[in-house]
Amino acid sequence: MSNGDVPNGAGPHATHTPSQRYLSTRGDDSDLSFEDVVLKGLASDGGLYIPEEIPVASDWQSWKDLPFVDLAYNVLSLYISPAEIPAPDLKDIIHRSYSTFRAPDVTPLVHLQGNIHLLELFHGPTFAFKDVALQFLGNLFEYFLVRRNKGKTGRDRYHLTVVGATSGDTGSAAIYGLRGKKDVSVFMLHPKGRVSPIQEAQMTTVLDANVHNLAITGNFDNCQDIVKALFADRDINTTLKLGAVNSINWARILAQTVYYFYSYFSLARQSESFKVGDKVRFVVPSGNFGDVLAGYFAKRMGLPVDKLVIATNENDILDRFWKTGRYEKKATHGLAAEGGLESDGVKAHEDGVKETLSPAMDILVSSNFERLLWFLAYKFAAGTKMDDEWIKRQAGQEVSSWLKDLKTKGGFGPVYKDVLKEAREDFESERVTDHETLDAIKRLYKEANYILDPHTAVGIEAASRSVKRAGPGMPHIALSTAHPAKFAGAVTLALKDEPSFQFDEKVLPREFVGLDQKERRVKDVANDWKAVRELVKKEVEEELSLP
Repeated sequence: MSNGDVPNGAGPHATHTPSQRYLSTRGDDSDLSFEDVVLKGLASDGGLYIPEEIPVASDWQSWKDLPFVDLAYNVLSLYISPAEIPAPDLKDIIHRSYSTFRAPDVTPLVHLQGNIHLLELFHGPTFAFKDVALQFLGNLFEYFLVRRNKGKTGRDRYHLTVVGATSGDTGSAAIYGLRGKKDVSVFMLHPKGRVSPIQEAQMTTVLDANVHNLAITGNFDNCQDIVKALFADRDINTTLKLGAVNSINWARILAQTVYYFYSYFSLARQSESFKVGDKVRFVVPSGNFGDVLAGYFAKRMGLPVDKLVIATNENDILDRFWKTGRYEKKATHGLAAEGGLESDGVKAHEDGVKETLSPAMDILVSSNFERLLWFLAYKFAAGTKMDDEWIKRQAGQEVSSWLKDLKTKGGFGPVYKDVLKEAREDFESERVTDHETLDAIKRLYKEANYILDPHTAVGIEAASRSVKRAGPGMPHIALSTAHPAKFAGAVTLALKDEPSFQFDEKVLPREFVGLDQKERRVKDVANDWKAVRELVKKEVEEELSLP
């Protein structure tokens, strides 16, 4: 635990429940505080942080009529000890995080058609679901840093330097979450000329002194490699304290767990036939697995989820795992890899993916999948009836072995039959092509007068299939990912022949009008990690010297 986390010298077990203490999926790090895992991001053994136990929310049904922010407090406080963040402070952080959303209920639920409902997660500052987590994470960073720096001045202050690589949405959401925060600098690397114009404009028109956009002359892989090199470099880590905001940060998963509960209660309030206690299916467009993993935590906490349906595009490593039990990279190159639309940022991806109309899900491996693997390995090892410490150690060793095979051999598995059976207890999966994505956008526009972004359309197509399997009595909540204006190319391609469709009138938010004319602040940097390192050190030094 960090110094100062636990008052009066009491041990962590006196002030933190097991769900408020954290360990690494690979077994070497354990007994960490929430503050530790938020500021570190990645475990020292290369693993990801998870709570020692998933808490059971025994009184969850009593939360039905709570506003979003009060419900969020009830969920988050199960994972955050009041010894670290006292209740009034946590409530204040939550209120400030969601006061930036345009919708009064933060994440409204709308009925689309039949038994399919859509959870709108795009009402935050950057019109993407990532705002739900990153507005919260930005305020968490500031809270921890202000507390650490109490009474300190100048160079004695703890200053966090957040470094990240983005192909689009993560960059703008992270920047909007961290802009103007005390004692934080954020450096966001994007591949020059490859992100969509709207995403580039959202990032580079933020002029706060602590925000630094770096356009790298290369592809997304080059950006990621530079970030990895910086985190591994002894020189910069002796002078700066680096932090991460990508989807591996535990606070992002935790924040996203809230809207599973909130949408469930929204459905109970809106539907006469659906009662609290009834089961529901959630359908989640999935790339890095963080969003749907939050649903797994909600299910384990007690929410009556029948199945979590994973919806992938043609980059289908997750779908293949659920179909076969084998988790394996499948790189695509040349003409076979080409697709999608440059105007929607399809060229910003890592090497080897199949380019699609839903580029935010164009991935080779899912970075958050490791967390689920740990719980699957734990359940399997628990069959030995050994003590809990041995089972946790065994789970960490199993995950380390799987991830080593993924790194050295390009994949692992098939996993044991009981492991795959356990995975199928909670999840189903679907793979959706670009053609099917366009068809879903067209169909929903014609039948429900609703315009989907291409990632959300992948989820709606998967939901339509799931309804046929589950039967007419099973309600489905599909999670949206972004406002359709963020992926105007795919939306226009799907609806250009519809007589009533006009993009500016039907889709474009007023906040986007004139964004391309605003002043920008961005530096072009060579594809050279040492050049980036020196620039980061220089920019932070200049920031620290500001009055």
